[in-house]
Amino acid sequence: MRSTCALYIDAGYLLAAAATRVTGTSLRSGIHVEYVKLIESLVRTAEKQSGLPLLRVHWYDSARNGVPDARQERIGEIPRVKLRLGRFGMDGEQKGVDLRIGLDLVTHARNDASDVFFLISGDDDLTEAVEESQVHGILVNLLAVPIRDGKPHGVSRHLIRAADDIHTIDGSTIDDAVVKIEQPPVPEDGGPEPAVLAPKPGPKPGPPATKTPLDVAVAARHQPEPCREPTEVLAYSSSTGSTGLVMPGYEADVNDDIVDGIVARVLSSFRESATPETILALERDKPSIPRDIDRAMLLDASDALGMYDLDDGVRFRLRARFWEMYNAS
Repeated sequence: MRSTCALYIDAGYLLAAAATRVTGTSLRSGIHVEYVKLIESLVRTAEKQSGLPLLRVHWYDSARNGVPDARQERIGEIPRVKLRLGRFGMDGEQKGVDLRIGLDLVTHARNDASDVFFLISGDDDLTEAVEESQVHGILVNLLAVPIRDGKPHGVSRHLIRAADDIHTIDGSTIDDAVVKIEQPPVPEDGGPEPAVLAPKPGPKPGPPATKTPLDVAVAARHQPEPCREPTEVLAYSSSTGSTGLVMPGYEADVNDDIVDGIVARVLSSFRESATPETILALERDKPSIPRDIDRAMLLDASDALGMYDLDDGVRFRLRARFWEMYNAS
């Protein structure tokens, strides 16, 4: 059998890291991706690093009820791309993606499907799957997305230690295929204005209904999360976006400027990319925060604080500050 390499892409990590590089925040709705160009570039990177032809690309993402949307359908139609979908849970977080990646790595290694595996992910939960694949004689290398200073973004130290090598994707590969979304400016000749994109100063129709911290926390659909080693560095994971109930008055020892900076960047990216319909949906569902915005704030906070898991105080402060800054704009 001819020697080949294979590419395993955690879309959640890839797109969140690419968004951070391009916009300064992991909010995926703030970017437009040319998927064919991006995947072809990643294939060339894997083939160049290994010196072997590519067997197949495995693309892992979440879908509602496991059913692909139009974008995912198009990705699955790209030649030699295998679409592998998890699902969104009741709390809006992805389920089953890490498990699918891990199972595929181990199964393909046992079947000697390829000689070199390239994994684009930073998730600590994949460490054991990488080690098990190596037991079967497979080289497992990481491909990491670089931030602006060229350093790998959001890869667990455990995963780095387990892998045979780590390569940083050429920044131009990301920059050529991923662009920041910016809505056109609002015309000044009388057309309707989205309030968030071009807010006008002046009196508001009325103050928002008063919410206690507990009201806001409960409305954000919290659930307990598993305990992880507190000294672990940032890594993208579905659990990073999970939530926990916060009691009123609980405060974490984190500088307010850091929290404000994280929220401000997410809000800026949201405002620059949001349509009027998106803004209406956001305001209609107050005080709930859309899962993509909530996940972006939590991932960005993990990055800024160097924490794999955020404590409940930080989570609560991010969510409360989001609405404070939104309403003040």
